[in-house]
Amino acid sequence: MPGFGLSLGYSVAYLSLIVLLPLAALAARAGTLGWDEFRRIVLSEQVLGAYRLTIGASALAALANVGVGFLIAWVLGRYAFPGRRVMDAVIDLPFALPTAVAGIALAFLYSDRGWVGRALDAAGFAYPWPAWRGFGEAGGGGWPVRVDWYDRVTRTPLGVVVALMFVGLPFVVRTVQPVVRELEREAEEASVSLGAGPWLTFRRVVLPQLVPALITGFALAFARGLGEYGSVIFIAGNRPQTQITAHQIILLMEEDDTFAAPTAVAVVLLATSFVLLLAINAFQRRVAGRGGSAVA
Repeated sequence: MPGFGLSLGYSVAYLSLIVLLPLAALAARAGTLGWDEFRRIVLSEQVLGAYRLTIGASALAALANVGVGFLIAWVLGRYAFPGRRVMDAVIDLPFALPTAVAGIALAFLYSDRGWVGRALDAAGFAYPWPAWRGFGEAGGGGWPVRVDWYDRVTRTPLGVVVALMFVGLPFVVRTVQPVVRELEREAEEASVSLGAGPWLTFRRVVLPQLVPALITGFALAFARGLGEYGSVIFIAGNRPQTQITAHQIILLMEEDDTFAAPTAVAVVLLATSFVLLLAINAFQRRVAGRGGSAVA
């Protein structure tokens, strides 16, 4: 192919400059810490809590987006109805909308003065989530005591999930929608003509072709959730129980002028994301291989 060598060299150089070099600098900066100091930072109670909340909320939001995103992609890809183009354009709004603007909008919407918040307040909805008191408090020495806080959506882990669902939905829809459009109707019609019902046709004919795209959409939404900050910080508030990993990195940057501590936390999050994405991609290739063998 003419120009392949030059194109490949330019691509590798650009990728190294934009992606690999910053990541290498991040790992090198974290390497200046000793092992004991590195472990003390990344295994502190606040950082571990931020990891649990970030990974758990990202996984829940991605799973919810897989279900909702599939339904939206199916409707947009299979049916013609008034307002379809408008609905299709609205899906891309989280891409173009600044994350801080999305966070402010969600925080107001679900607050006590917002439309949804007032409706939840009138319905008596309160989201319980556990917190702990007595552990590490001044003058304390007893066992930590569990206390259940009751709140609406803002300033709770549920608010974090809602924000991550908002920013991650387009990844699932835009990944699944082209696959839905390319599905062959003949296979579905043949399945129905052979006596299979709608559910069996969907499960045995349609779903296997969509699984790789659904896994890819989940991986993209999950990865976006791990690194999200702007849309989460406003609806999550500043409680220790709702601080995500990105917020913890910002707090550590304010305390450490050398940036060694925040880079240590960032390296752990980077390694976790890389391992999870590798596992998801390997599973996706395995599923795609099985689907190709079945079709052959």
